[in-house]
Amino acid sequence: MKAWKSGVVFILVLNAAVCHVTTLEGELADSISGNFLDPIKDLLNDRDDSNQTVARFSLRKPSHPDADQCYIVPGRADTLAACTFNRTSKTFMVIHGWTLSGMFESWVSKLVSALYEREHGANVIVVDWLTLAQNHYVLAAQKTKAVGQEIARFIDWIEESTNAPVENIHLIGYSLGAHVAGFAGSHVTNKVGRITGLDPAGPDFEGMHAHRRLSPDDAHFVDVLHTFTRGSLGLSIGIQQPVGHVDIYPNGGSFQPGCNLRGTLEKIANFGIFAITDAVKCEHERSVHLFIDSLLNEQDAAQAYRCSSSQTFNRGMCLSCRKSRCNTVGYDISKVRKARNVQMYTKTRATMPFRVYHYQLKIHFSSKVNRSEMEPSLTVSLYGTKGEAENLELKLKEKIAVNKTHSFLLVTEKDVGDLLMLTFKWEETNSWSSSRLLKMVSSWWGGDSGGADVQVHKIRVRAGETQQKMVFCVKNPDVQNLMREVTFVRCKDAWRTSGKRVTLENHRP
Repeated sequence: MKAWKSGVVFILVLNAAVCHVTTLEGELADSISGNFLDPIKDLLNDRDDSNQTVARFSLRKPSHPDADQCYIVPGRADTLAACTFNRTSKTFMVIHGWTLSGMFESWVSKLVSALYEREHGANVIVVDWLTLAQNHYVLAAQKTKAVGQEIARFIDWIEESTNAPVENIHLIGYSLGAHVAGFAGSHVTNKVGRITGLDPAGPDFEGMHAHRRLSPDDAHFVDVLHTFTRGSLGLSIGIQQPVGHVDIYPNGGSFQPGCNLRGTLEKIANFGIFAITDAVKCEHERSVHLFIDSLLNEQDAAQAYRCSSSQTFNRGMCLSCRKSRCNTVGYDISKVRKARNVQMYTKTRATMPFRVYHYQLKIHFSSKVNRSEMEPSLTVSLYGTKGEAENLELKLKEKIAVNKTHSFLLVTEKDVGDLLMLTFKWEETNSWSSSRLLKMVSSWWGGDSGGADVQVHKIRVRAGETQQKMVFCVKNPDVQNLMREVTFVRCKDAWRTSGKRVTLENHRP
Protein backbone atom coordinates (compact mmCIF):
# COMPACT_ATOMS: atom_id res chain seq x y z
CA MET A 1 0.00 0.00 0.00
CA LYS A 2 1.31 3.44 -0.90
CA ALA A 3 2.06 5.64 2.08
CA TRP A 4 0.80 9.20 2.22
CA LYS A 5 3.73 11.54 2.76
CA SER A 6 1.94 13.61 5.35
CA GLY A 7 -0.79 11.23 6.33
CA VAL A 8 -0.23 9.85 9.80
CA VAL A 9 -3.15 8.60 11.82
CA PHE A 10 -2.98 8.85 15.58
CA ILE A 11 -5.54 7.39 17.92
CA LEU A 12 -5.66 8.78 21.41
CA VAL A 13 -7.44 6.67 23.96
CA LEU A 14 -8.32 8.48 27.13
CA ASN A 15 -10.08 7.60 30.31
CA ALA A 16 -12.62 10.30 31.03
CA ALA A 17 -13.09 9.75 34.72
CA VAL A 18 -10.79 8.09 37.18
CA CYS A 19 -12.93 7.03 40.05
CA HIS A 20 -15.76 7.78 42.43
CA VAL A 21 -15.44 7.53 46.19
CA THR A 22 -18.29 5.11 46.76
CA THR A 23 -17.10 2.61 44.16
CA LEU A 24 -13.42 2.86 45.01
CA GLU A 25 -13.93 1.44 48.46
CA GLY A 26 -15.19 -1.88 47.19
CA GLU A 27 -13.54 -2.22 43.80
CA LEU A 28 -10.01 -1.04 44.50
CA ALA A 29 -9.87 -2.85 47.81
CA ASP A 30 -10.65 -6.06 45.95
CA SER A 31 -7.99 -5.26 43.36
CA ILE A 32 -5.27 -5.27 46.01
CA SER A 33 -5.48 -9.03 46.38
CA GLY A 34 -6.00 -9.80 42.72
CA ASN A 35 -8.46 -9.65 39.86
CA PHE A 36 -12.03 -9.14 40.94
CA LEU A 37 -13.87 -9.73 37.67
CA ASP A 38 -13.49 -13.50 37.56
CA PRO A 39 -16.84 -14.40 39.22
CA ILE A 40 -18.90 -12.74 36.48
CA LYS A 41 -16.68 -13.22 33.44
CA ASP A 42 -18.48 -16.31 32.21
CA LEU A 43 -21.81 -14.47 32.20
CA LEU A 44 -20.39 -11.44 30.42
CA ASN A 45 -18.44 -13.45 27.87
CA ASP A 46 -21.66 -15.09 26.68
CA ARG A 47 -22.86 -11.74 25.34
CA ASP A 48 -21.96 -10.91 21.74
CA ASP A 49 -21.26 -7.23 21.06
CA SER A 50 -19.82 -7.73 17.59
CA ASN A 51 -22.92 -6.35 15.85
CA GLN A 52 -23.81 -3.76 18.47
CA THR A 53 -22.84 -0.12 18.02
CA VAL A 54 -20.85 0.82 21.10
CA ALA A 55 -19.10 4.02 20.03
CA ARG A 56 -19.59 7.28 18.15
CA PHE A 57 -16.82 9.21 16.41
CA SER A 58 -16.88 13.00 16.75
CA LEU A 59 -14.47 15.09 14.68
CA ARG A 60 -13.76 18.13 16.86
CA LYS A 61 -12.55 21.49 15.59
CA PRO A 62 -9.66 23.67 16.82
CA SER A 63 -12.10 26.51 17.49
CA HIS A 64 -14.35 24.30 19.63
CA PRO A 65 -12.16 21.63 21.27
CA ASP A 66 -14.87 20.84 23.83
CA ALA A 67 -17.83 20.55 21.43
CA ASP A 68 -19.13 17.53 19.49
CA GLN A 69 -20.46 19.19 16.34
CA CYS A 70 -19.99 16.55 13.65
CA TYR A 71 -19.98 12.75 13.80
CA ILE A 72 -18.31 10.44 11.30
CA VAL A 73 -20.50 7.38 10.74
CA PRO A 74 -18.70 4.19 9.65
CA GLY A 75 -20.03 3.01 6.31
CA ARG A 76 -21.17 6.48 5.28
CA ALA A 77 -18.45 8.14 3.23
CA ASP A 78 -20.53 11.31 2.95
CA THR A 79 -19.96 11.99 6.66
CA LEU A 80 -16.21 12.16 6.04
CA ALA A 81 -16.81 15.06 3.67
CA ALA A 82 -19.46 16.65 5.87
CA CYS A 83 -17.04 16.71 8.81
CA THR A 84 -14.19 17.96 6.57
CA PHE A 85 -12.00 14.95 7.30
CA ASN A 86 -8.60 15.52 5.67
CA ARG A 87 -7.12 12.21 4.57
CA THR A 88 -3.65 13.71 4.02
CA SER A 89 -3.40 15.09 7.56
CA LYS A 90 -2.56 13.35 10.79
CA THR A 91 -5.57 11.98 12.60
CA PHE A 92 -5.92 11.64 16.36
CA MET A 93 -8.71 9.71 18.03
CA VAL A 94 -9.49 10.51 21.66
CA ILE A 95 -11.24 7.65 23.45
CA HIS A 96 -12.36 7.92 27.07
CA GLY A 97 -12.52 5.12 29.61
CA TRP A 98 -14.49 4.39 32.75
CA THR A 99 -16.84 7.13 33.93
CA LEU A 100 -19.68 7.40 36.42
CA SER A 101 -20.54 11.00 35.63
CA GLY A 102 -21.48 10.25 32.02
CA MET A 103 -19.39 13.23 30.93
CA PHE A 104 -15.92 13.82 29.53
CA GLU A 105 -13.25 15.04 31.93
CA SER A 106 -12.09 18.64 31.46
CA TRP A 107 -8.60 17.62 30.35
CA VAL A 108 -10.00 15.96 27.21
CA SER A 109 -10.58 19.36 25.59
CA LYS A 110 -7.17 20.52 26.81
CA LEU A 111 -5.60 17.56 25.09
CA VAL A 112 -7.57 18.22 21.90
CA SER A 113 -6.28 21.80 21.93
CA ALA A 114 -2.70 20.64 22.52
CA LEU A 115 -2.93 18.22 19.60
CA TYR A 116 -4.16 20.95 17.27
CA GLU A 117 -1.52 23.37 18.51
CA ARG A 118 1.24 20.87 17.80
CA GLU A 119 -0.20 19.43 14.57
CA HIS A 120 -1.96 22.17 12.61
CA GLY A 121 -4.57 20.89 10.19
CA ALA A 122 -4.88 17.51 11.90
CA ASN A 123 -8.11 15.58 12.42
CA VAL A 124 -8.91 15.06 16.11
CA ILE A 125 -11.69 12.55 16.64
CA VAL A 126 -13.20 11.99 20.09
CA VAL A 127 -14.78 8.57 20.50
CA ASP A 128 -17.88 8.46 22.70
CA TRP A 129 -18.68 5.15 24.38
CA LEU A 130 -20.17 6.71 27.51
CA THR A 131 -23.21 4.44 27.44
CA LEU A 132 -21.09 1.38 28.14
CA ALA A 133 -18.45 3.17 30.18
CA GLN A 134 -21.04 4.62 32.56
CA ASN A 135 -21.30 1.37 34.47
CA HIS A 136 -19.73 -0.37 37.42
CA TYR A 137 -15.99 -0.69 36.75
CA VAL A 138 -16.44 -4.46 36.44
CA LEU A 139 -18.73 -4.01 33.45
CA ALA A 140 -16.78 -1.16 31.87
CA ALA A 141 -13.54 -3.15 32.01
CA GLN A 142 -15.23 -6.13 30.41
CA LYS A 143 -16.45 -3.93 27.54
CA THR A 144 -12.97 -2.73 26.56
CA LYS A 145 -12.61 -5.57 24.08
CA ALA A 146 -15.91 -4.77 22.35
CA VAL A 147 -15.00 -1.08 22.11
CA GLY A 148 -11.56 -1.97 20.78
CA GLN A 149 -13.11 -4.20 18.14
CA GLU A 150 -15.39 -1.40 16.98
CA ILE A 151 -12.45 1.00 16.77
CA ALA A 152 -10.62 -1.63 14.72
CA ARG A 153 -13.54 -1.81 12.30
CA PHE A 154 -13.53 1.99 12.10
CA ILE A 155 -9.80 1.98 11.29
CA ASP A 156 -10.31 -0.66 8.61
CA TRP A 157 -13.09 1.43 7.08
CA ILE A 158 -10.97 4.61 7.18
CA GLU A 159 -8.14 2.74 5.47
CA GLU A 160 -10.44 1.37 2.79
CA SER A 161 -12.28 4.65 2.23
CA THR A 162 -9.31 7.04 2.24
CA ASN A 163 -6.37 4.76 1.38
CA ALA A 164 -4.56 6.03 4.49
CA PRO A 165 -1.73 3.66 5.51
CA VAL A 166 -2.42 1.77 8.72
CA GLU A 167 1.30 1.83 9.51
CA ASN A 168 0.88 5.54 10.27
CA ILE A 169 -1.89 5.01 12.80
CA HIS A 170 -0.99 5.90 16.39
CA LEU A 171 -3.28 4.81 19.21
CA ILE A 172 -2.78 6.53 22.57
CA GLY A 173 -4.73 5.10 25.47
CA TYR A 174 -5.17 6.39 29.00
CA SER A 175 -6.00 4.05 31.90
CA LEU A 176 -8.78 1.66 30.85
CA GLY A 177 -8.53 3.17 27.38
CA ALA A 178 -4.96 1.90 27.00
CA HIS A 179 -6.31 -1.64 26.92
CA VAL A 180 -9.05 -0.51 24.53
CA ALA A 181 -6.21 0.65 22.28
CA GLY A 182 -4.55 -2.73 22.68
CA PHE A 183 -7.70 -4.59 21.65
CA ALA A 184 -8.15 -2.24 18.69
CA GLY A 185 -4.57 -2.85 17.61
CA SER A 186 -4.90 -6.61 17.92
CA HIS A 187 -8.16 -6.74 15.91
CA VAL A 188 -7.40 -4.32 13.09
CA THR A 189 -6.71 -6.05 9.76
CA ASN A 190 -3.24 -4.54 9.31
CA LYS A 191 -1.04 -3.80 12.32
CA VAL A 192 -0.96 -0.15 13.34
CA GLY A 193 2.29 1.77 13.62
CA ARG A 194 2.25 2.78 17.28
CA ILE A 195 0.31 2.57 20.52
CA THR A 196 1.04 4.76 23.54
CA GLY A 197 -0.39 3.63 26.86
CA LEU A 198 -0.84 6.35 29.49
CA ASP A 199 -0.89 4.60 32.87
CA PRO A 200 -2.87 1.58 31.65
CA ALA A 201 -5.42 0.36 34.18
CA GLY A 202 -4.26 -2.30 36.62
CA PRO A 203 -7.41 -4.00 38.00
CA ASP A 204 -8.22 -7.15 35.99
CA PHE A 205 -5.21 -6.59 33.70
CA GLU A 206 -2.17 -6.95 35.96
CA GLY A 207 -0.48 -10.27 35.27
CA MET A 208 -2.88 -11.23 32.48
CA HIS A 209 -1.82 -12.91 29.24
CA ALA A 210 -0.80 -10.53 26.46
CA HIS A 211 -3.97 -11.12 24.45
CA ARG A 212 -6.09 -9.89 27.39
CA ARG A 213 -4.34 -6.53 27.84
CA LEU A 214 -2.16 -4.00 26.05
CA SER A 215 1.02 -5.68 24.80
CA PRO A 216 3.91 -5.12 22.35
CA ASP A 217 2.14 -7.41 19.88
CA ASP A 218 -0.61 -4.84 19.32
CA ALA A 219 1.46 -2.43 17.19
CA HIS A 220 4.80 -2.08 15.49
CA PHE A 221 5.87 0.09 18.44
CA VAL A 222 4.26 0.32 21.89
CA ASP A 223 5.42 2.85 24.50
CA VAL A 224 3.92 3.23 27.97
CA LEU A 225 3.97 5.78 30.80
CA HIS A 226 3.35 4.44 34.33
CA THR A 227 2.46 7.04 36.98
CA PHE A 228 0.38 5.24 39.63
CA THR A 229 1.30 1.57 39.92
CA ARG A 230 0.55 -1.16 42.42
CA GLY A 231 3.50 0.02 44.47
CA SER A 232 1.43 3.04 45.52
CA LEU A 233 -0.52 2.29 48.71
CA GLY A 234 -0.70 -1.31 47.55
CA LEU A 235 -3.40 -0.40 45.03
CA SER A 236 -3.31 -1.52 41.42
CA ILE A 237 -4.66 1.71 39.94
CA GLY A 238 -2.23 1.65 37.03
CA ILE A 239 -0.58 -1.52 35.80
CA GLN A 240 2.90 -2.08 37.21
CA GLN A 241 4.28 -4.69 34.84
CA PRO A 242 5.88 -3.56 31.58
CA VAL A 243 3.44 -3.96 28.69
CA GLY A 244 5.22 -2.21 25.80
CA HIS A 245 8.45 -2.13 23.88
CA VAL A 246 9.47 0.85 26.05
CA ASP A 247 7.92 1.42 29.49
CA ILE A 248 8.73 4.69 31.27
CA TYR A 249 8.18 5.09 35.02
CA PRO A 250 8.21 8.81 35.96
CA ASN A 251 9.26 9.17 39.60
CA GLY A 252 9.41 5.39 39.83
CA GLY A 253 5.84 5.05 38.58
CA SER A 254 4.63 5.83 42.07
CA PHE A 255 3.65 9.06 43.84
CA GLN A 256 4.03 12.12 41.63
CA PRO A 257 5.34 15.52 42.82
CA GLY A 258 2.55 17.95 43.62
CA CYS A 259 -0.02 15.27 44.46
CA ASN A 260 0.21 15.93 48.22
CA LEU A 261 1.33 12.51 49.41
CA ARG A 262 1.55 13.53 53.06
CA GLY A 263 -1.95 14.99 53.13
CA THR A 264 -3.38 11.99 51.32
CA LEU A 265 -1.83 9.52 53.75
CA GLU A 266 -3.15 11.51 56.70
CA LYS A 267 -6.67 11.53 55.24
CA ILE A 268 -6.53 7.81 54.51
CA ALA A 269 -5.40 7.16 58.09
CA ASN A 270 -8.39 9.13 59.38
CA PHE A 271 -11.10 8.33 56.86
CA GLY A 272 -9.98 5.14 55.14
CA ILE A 273 -10.08 4.49 51.41
CA PHE A 274 -12.85 7.07 50.95
CA ALA A 275 -10.13 9.73 51.03
CA ILE A 276 -8.13 8.33 48.14
CA THR A 277 -10.14 9.77 45.23
CA ASP A 278 -8.18 13.02 44.84
CA ALA A 279 -4.86 11.22 45.08
CA VAL A 280 -5.86 8.72 42.42
CA LYS A 281 -7.00 11.48 40.09
CA CYS A 282 -3.76 13.43 40.50
CA GLU A 283 -1.38 10.47 40.25
CA HIS A 284 -3.26 8.60 37.54
CA GLU A 285 -3.93 11.60 35.29
CA ARG A 286 -0.35 12.80 35.57
CA SER A 287 0.42 10.48 32.65
CA VAL A 288 -1.99 12.47 30.47
CA HIS A 289 -0.50 15.80 31.51
CA LEU A 290 3.01 14.51 30.85
CA PHE A 291 1.90 13.70 27.32
CA ILE A 292 0.23 17.11 26.92
CA ASP A 293 3.47 18.66 28.17
CA SER A 294 5.43 16.81 25.49
CA LEU A 295 3.10 18.26 22.86
CA LEU A 296 3.26 21.86 24.07
CA ASN A 297 6.87 22.03 25.24
CA GLU A 298 8.74 20.24 22.49
CA GLN A 299 12.05 21.95 23.29
CA ASP A 300 11.77 21.13 26.99
CA ALA A 301 10.64 17.52 26.75
CA ALA A 302 11.58 15.33 29.70
CA GLN A 303 14.23 12.66 29.21
CA ALA A 304 14.10 9.10 30.56
CA TYR A 305 16.92 6.62 31.13
CA ARG A 306 17.06 2.85 30.82
CA CYS A 307 17.60 1.15 34.15
CA SER A 308 17.06 -2.22 35.80
CA SER A 309 15.02 -0.80 38.68
CA SER A 310 13.80 2.37 40.33
CA GLN A 311 16.16 1.75 43.24
CA THR A 312 19.20 1.67 40.96
CA PHE A 313 18.02 4.77 39.11
CA ASN A 314 17.59 6.65 42.40
CA ARG A 315 21.29 6.10 43.07
CA GLY A 316 22.16 7.88 39.83
CA MET A 317 23.56 4.76 38.21
CA CYS A 318 21.64 4.91 34.92
CA LEU A 319 22.25 8.29 33.28
CA SER A 320 24.20 7.04 30.27
CA CYS A 321 22.74 7.59 26.80
CA ARG A 322 25.03 5.12 25.04
CA LYS A 323 23.35 2.52 22.82
CA SER A 324 19.89 4.14 23.05
CA ARG A 325 19.88 4.05 26.85
CA CYS A 326 17.96 7.34 27.05
CA ASN A 327 14.87 8.58 25.26
CA THR A 328 12.38 11.43 25.10
CA VAL A 329 9.24 11.18 27.20
CA GLY A 330 5.93 11.42 25.35
CA TYR A 331 5.04 12.42 21.83
CA ASP A 332 8.57 12.60 20.39
CA ILE A 333 9.90 9.34 21.80
CA SER A 334 12.35 7.54 19.53
CA LYS A 335 10.87 4.28 18.32
CA VAL A 336 13.54 1.91 19.57
CA ARG A 337 12.58 -1.74 19.39
CA LYS A 338 14.61 -4.41 21.14
CA ALA A 339 14.12 -8.11 21.62
CA ARG A 340 13.31 -7.54 25.28
CA ASN A 341 11.18 -4.90 26.96
CA VAL A 342 13.03 -1.69 27.87
CA GLN A 343 12.22 -0.11 31.23
CA MET A 344 13.13 3.56 31.69
CA TYR A 345 12.93 6.05 34.54
CA THR A 346 12.86 9.80 34.99
CA LYS A 347 12.16 12.45 37.61
CA THR A 348 9.75 15.35 37.07
CA ARG A 349 8.64 18.65 38.56
CA ALA A 350 5.25 19.12 40.22
CA THR A 351 3.91 21.33 37.42
CA MET A 352 4.24 21.81 33.69
CA PRO A 353 6.79 21.93 32.15
CA PHE A 354 7.71 18.75 33.98
CA ARG A 355 11.31 18.42 32.80
CA VAL A 356 14.12 18.35 35.36
CA TYR A 357 17.90 17.96 35.07
CA HIS A 358 19.53 14.78 36.34
CA TYR A 359 23.04 14.44 37.77
CA GLN A 360 25.00 11.51 39.11
CA LEU A 361 27.43 12.37 41.91
CA LYS A 362 30.06 9.77 42.76
CA ILE A 363 31.69 10.57 46.09
CA HIS A 364 34.49 8.56 47.69
CA PHE A 365 34.97 8.96 51.44
CA SER A 366 38.31 7.46 52.47
CA SER A 367 40.11 6.97 55.75
CA LYS A 368 42.92 4.79 57.08
CA VAL A 369 40.93 4.42 60.28
CA ASN A 370 38.06 1.93 60.32
CA ARG A 371 34.78 3.65 61.11
CA SER A 372 31.21 2.48 61.55
CA GLU A 373 28.60 3.31 58.93
CA MET A 374 26.96 6.72 59.22
CA GLU A 375 23.70 8.41 58.20
CA PRO A 376 24.45 12.13 57.89
CA SER A 377 22.44 14.79 56.11
CA LEU A 378 24.24 15.75 52.89
CA THR A 379 23.59 19.00 51.04
CA VAL A 380 24.97 20.14 47.69
CA SER A 381 24.79 23.43 45.79
CA LEU A 382 25.57 23.64 42.06
CA TYR A 383 26.92 26.73 40.29
CA GLY A 384 27.01 26.91 36.50
CA THR A 385 27.16 29.22 33.52
CA LYS A 386 23.37 29.84 33.59
CA GLY A 387 22.76 30.11 37.30
CA GLU A 388 22.79 28.13 40.49
CA ALA A 389 20.74 25.53 42.35
CA GLU A 390 21.40 25.72 46.06
CA ASN A 391 20.80 23.55 49.12
CA LEU A 392 19.88 20.37 47.29
CA GLU A 393 19.58 17.28 49.47
CA LEU A 394 21.49 14.14 48.57
CA LYS A 395 19.13 11.36 49.54
CA LEU A 396 20.89 8.43 51.16
CA LYS A 397 19.98 5.02 49.76
CA GLU A 398 22.44 3.33 52.10
CA LYS A 399 24.56 4.24 55.10
CA ILE A 400 27.82 6.04 54.39
CA ALA A 401 30.87 3.80 54.74
CA VAL A 402 34.49 4.92 54.51
CA ASN A 403 36.84 3.65 51.80
CA LYS A 404 33.88 3.16 49.51
CA THR A 405 32.48 5.10 46.55
CA HIS A 406 28.86 6.15 46.96
CA SER A 407 26.64 7.17 44.06
CA PHE A 408 23.81 9.69 44.37
CA LEU A 409 21.09 11.02 42.07
CA LEU A 410 20.72 14.79 42.19
CA VAL A 411 17.89 16.62 40.42
CA THR A 412 17.48 20.33 39.70
CA GLU A 413 14.37 22.05 38.39
CA LYS A 414 16.36 24.72 36.55
CA ASP A 415 19.09 24.50 33.96
CA VAL A 416 22.27 25.82 35.57
CA GLY A 417 24.29 25.34 32.38
CA ASP A 418 27.81 23.93 32.40
CA LEU A 419 28.89 23.24 35.97
CA LEU A 420 31.78 25.36 37.24
CA MET A 421 31.72 24.76 40.98
CA LEU A 422 29.83 22.93 43.68
CA THR A 423 29.69 23.08 47.45
CA PHE A 424 29.20 20.14 49.78
CA LYS A 425 28.04 20.11 53.38
CA TRP A 426 27.76 17.33 55.94
CA GLU A 427 25.35 17.81 58.84
CA GLU A 428 24.74 15.65 61.84
CA THR A 429 21.45 13.85 62.33
CA ASN A 430 19.64 13.07 65.55
CA SER A 431 21.44 9.76 65.83
CA TRP A 432 24.78 11.51 66.22
CA SER A 433 25.99 13.59 69.13
CA SER A 434 27.84 16.81 68.39
CA SER A 435 31.01 15.68 70.10
CA ARG A 436 31.08 12.39 68.21
CA LEU A 437 30.45 14.04 64.85
CA LEU A 438 33.06 16.75 65.41
CA LYS A 439 35.58 14.10 66.35
CA MET A 440 34.76 12.17 63.18
CA VAL A 441 34.95 15.29 61.02
CA SER A 442 38.28 16.30 62.53
CA SER A 443 39.83 12.91 61.87
CA TRP A 444 38.52 12.82 58.31
CA TRP A 445 39.87 16.17 57.27
CA GLY A 446 43.28 16.23 58.86
CA GLY A 447 42.69 17.50 62.37
CA ASP A 448 45.45 16.77 64.84
CA SER A 449 46.95 14.08 62.64
CA GLY A 450 48.03 16.64 60.04
CA GLY A 451 46.17 14.87 57.24
CA ALA A 452 48.48 11.86 57.11
CA ASP A 453 45.66 9.43 57.91
CA VAL A 454 43.02 11.02 55.68
CA GLN A 455 42.70 10.83 51.93
CA VAL A 456 40.47 13.22 50.07
CA HIS A 457 37.99 12.00 47.50
CA LYS A 458 37.06 13.65 44.25
CA ILE A 459 33.45 14.29 43.33
CA ARG A 460 32.69 12.92 39.89
CA VAL A 461 29.62 14.32 38.16
CA ARG A 462 27.73 13.03 35.14
CA ALA A 463 25.04 15.32 33.68
CA GLY A 464 22.24 13.22 32.24
CA GLU A 465 20.78 15.78 29.83
CA THR A 466 24.13 16.87 28.34
CA GLN A 467 26.09 13.64 28.98
CA GLN A 468 29.02 15.70 30.27
CA LYS A 469 31.42 13.99 32.67
CA MET A 470 33.26 16.24 35.10
CA VAL A 471 35.59 15.85 38.04
CA PHE A 472 35.61 18.34 40.92
CA CYS A 473 38.48 18.71 43.37
CA VAL A 474 38.52 20.42 46.73
CA LYS A 475 39.41 24.10 46.31
CA ASN A 476 41.02 24.61 49.71
CA PRO A 477 42.79 21.51 51.06
CA ASP A 478 43.23 23.20 54.43
CA VAL A 479 39.50 23.05 55.16
CA GLN A 480 39.08 20.75 58.15
CA ASN A 481 35.41 21.02 59.06
CA LEU A 482 32.75 19.41 56.92
CA MET A 483 30.16 21.08 59.10
CA ARG A 484 30.94 24.12 56.98
CA GLU A 485 30.45 24.15 53.25
CA VAL A 486 33.41 22.71 51.38
CA THR A 487 33.94 24.13 47.89
CA PHE A 488 34.94 22.00 44.91
CA VAL A 489 36.04 23.29 41.51
CA ARG A 490 36.53 21.54 38.21
CA CYS A 491 39.86 19.86 37.75
CA LYS A 492 41.55 17.94 34.95
CA ASP A 493 41.45 14.53 36.57
CA ALA A 494 39.98 11.70 34.51
CA TRP A 495 36.39 10.58 35.14
CA ARG A 496 37.51 7.05 35.95
CA THR A 497 39.81 6.48 38.90
CA SER A 498 43.28 5.04 38.50
CA GLY A 499 43.14 3.31 41.86
CA LYS A 500 45.66 5.69 43.45
CA ARG A 501 44.34 8.08 46.09
CA VAL A 502 45.70 11.56 46.68
CA THR A 503 46.28 12.65 50.26
CA LEU A 504 44.72 15.82 51.54
CA GLU A 505 47.97 17.69 52.12
CA ASN A 506 49.40 17.32 48.62
CA HIS A 507 46.16 17.47 46.61
CA ARG A 508 45.65 20.55 44.44
CA PRO A 509 42.98 21.38 41.78
